[in-house]
Amino acid sequence: MKSSLAVKATRFVIVAMVFAVWELLSRTGMINPRLLPSASDTIVTLADLLGRPGVRSDILVTGAEVLTAFVIAVPFGALVGLLIAESRYFAEVAKPLLFFAFSIPKSIFLPMFILVFGVGFAQKVGFGFFSTIFIVIMSTTTAVESVKPENLMVARSYGATPAQTVWRVYLPSMLPVLLEALRISMIFNLTGVMLAEMYASREGMGHLIANWGENFMMRQLLAGVLMVAIIAVSFNELVRWVETRCSHWRT
Repeated sequence: MKSSLAVKATRFVIVAMVFAVWELLSRTGMINPRLLPSASDTIVTLADLLGRPGVRSDILVTGAEVLTAFVIAVPFGALVGLLIAESRYFAEVAKPLLFFAFSIPKSIFLPMFILVFGVGFAQKVGFGFFSTIFIVIMSTTTAVESVKPENLMVARSYGATPAQTVWRVYLPSMLPVLLEALRISMIFNLTGVMLAEMYASREGMGHLIANWGENFMMRQLLAGVLMVAIIAVSFNELVRWVETRCSHWRT
C-alpha cells in the first residue's frame, strides 16, 4: 500500500515539475510566449474551450468515431486472431503477412479511404478500424498461444464444445493479455481517427487542432493537445484498472 502511494506521489511530482518548467520557460521569456504560451494560460484556454457548445460537439463527434471504430475492430480482430492461432498451417501463412502489413505506415492509405468513403463519418471510422485491426489480430494470436495446452486438453477430454472452450478456457487465460492489447490498440485507433480528421474533415477534434495550428492559434492548439492527452490517459488508466482486477484470471 505504501509502495503504491509512493509511486503515485512520484508520478504526480514529475507531472507537476513538467508543468512548472513549462510555466517558467514561457513566463521568463526563455521561449517566446507566442510560440509556447504558459501552462496556466493553456489551462484557462482549455476551460474556455470546454464551455463552448461547438467544441463540445466536436468532442462528441470524435468520441463517436473512435468508439465505433473500436467496437468494430476489437471483436473482429479478436475473432480473426483466434482463428489464425487455432490453425498451425494458417498461422505460418498469415503471421508473416500480418507483420508485413503492420510495418507499413497506415497514413499512406488515407487518401484511398477519402476516395472510397468521401469526407465523412464512414471515412474516419474506416481508417480508425484499419489503424487498429492489425494490432488486435496480432495481440489475440499471441494471447491464444499463451494458453496452457494442458488446460485445453482437460477441457476437450471432458467433451467441452468449441464455444465452451473459448468461454471457459481461452477467455480467462487471454483476458490479461487482451486488456493490455486494448490499451495499445486504442492509441492506434485514436491516432488514426485524429489523423483522418486533420487530413480531411469538417468536424471533430482533429479538424479543430489542424485549424488552430494553421492559423497560429497556439493557446487553442496546446489546449486541444492537452485535452486529447487527458482523454487518452484517462482511457489508458481505466483499462489498466480493469486489468489489475482481472489479473487473477490468468490460469
